Amino acid sequence: MLAIMTWFKIVVLILIVLIIGSLVSALIAMMRDKGQGKGTVRALTLRVVLSIAAFILLIVGYLAGWIQPHGIVPM
Repeated sequence: MLAIMTWFKIVVLILIVLIIGSLVSALIAMMRDKGQGKGTVRALTLRVVLSIAAFILLIVGYLAGWIQPHGIVPM
């Protein structure tokens, strides 16, 4: 069970890094193409897809018991 939780957290971190990378890619494409190219749209579409995948993955992880929500001060 501990191995699954570790892999789950690694996958979530990789998704977050990919989302940030996609945002940076969209910014670079927007600056380079002055908003006329399709690179910005592709990068932002990829970001939305990755964000939805991360959200679904977090819900699955919660329902499977791999992650536990907590407040600012854990009990």
